[in-house]
Amino acid sequence: MKVRYFISLLSFVLLANCQQKKIKKIAKIPKEPFFVVLGVAQDAGYPQIACLKTCCEKTRVNPQSERMVSCIGLVDPTSNQSWIFDATPDFTQQTELLSSYTPNKTLPDGVFLSHGHIGHYTGVMYLGREAMSANRTPVYTMPRMLNYLSNNGPWSQLVTNKNIQLKPLVKDSLQVLNERISVVPLEVPHRDEYTETVGFEIHYKEKKALFIPDIDKWEKWDRSILDYIKKVDIAFLDATFFKNGEINRDMSEVPHPFVEESMKLFSQLSKKDKNKVHFIHFNHTNPLLDESSEAFKSVLENNFKVAVEKSIVTF
Repeated sequence: MKVRYFISLLSFVLLANCQQKKIKKIAKIPKEPFFVVLGVAQDAGYPQIACLKTCCEKTRVNPQSERMVSCIGLVDPTSNQSWIFDATPDFTQQTELLSSYTPNKTLPDGVFLSHGHIGHYTGVMYLGREAMSANRTPVYTMPRMLNYLSNNGPWSQLVTNKNIQLKPLVKDSLQVLNERISVVPLEVPHRDEYTETVGFEIHYKEKKALFIPDIDKWEKWDRSILDYIKKVDIAFLDATFFKNGEINRDMSEVPHPFVEESMKLFSQLSKKDKNKVHFIHFNHTNPLLDESSEAFKSVLENNFKVAVEKSIVTF
């Protein structure tokens, strides 16, 4: 009887603590729409599979240093709606985290997919019959991505079983989500083996945010990233690698803007504009995963920001 009483008491205390934490978290929700950084790592996560290097060994000593795959959530407290940008392999944990900001809802109101690489769309598998068997979850995609999901298994099963409802996007065209929020897909150069690649410009009234987790190089884009940074209020930008030579392979095979390159390019911006930049999407070798690193300090000293998992970013 004493053991049973103790277990019951312990369960009650744990439940109470969980409820208190959730209530405390919900009490901090901003009144205006905001972003939640749901993950910061490159597609393969941190630690990366089979990595025995020092960068990943740190996570085995300190599991709290593990990071989920790059992803952001958008929450509108007024309508109690949310949307997730990219469906990563960590989709289960990320949707759970996002739902803590939308009472009585377990899934976002829509999923936006940037492109067909593993860290950006494979999470939709958890909406299928082997998992929750969702009912017509809206998934916003560009034409090639829509065709890819519709005509290739196992993704096509999500469509035929009506677990997801594909919503076509048109580049540079406004996708209205509600009376306050809309999204514009911006096509960017990347390794488009199966689908095109887009970033997203997210509008809230007169304010704007930019999310470009993957791009080959800024100079390959037919638009000016400097002009975009100046006109938006927040810019979540590709920071896969910190510098050239970071991995033991020809890095031209996996082109991304090195953070060192981006900071040099962005150096001409005002301090106010630099503060808008949140670097995100870090390869497991990227020293920005370590807040005590010199690289991390250099980003802050140059007036830029490093995206922090689970943090809230307001317009």
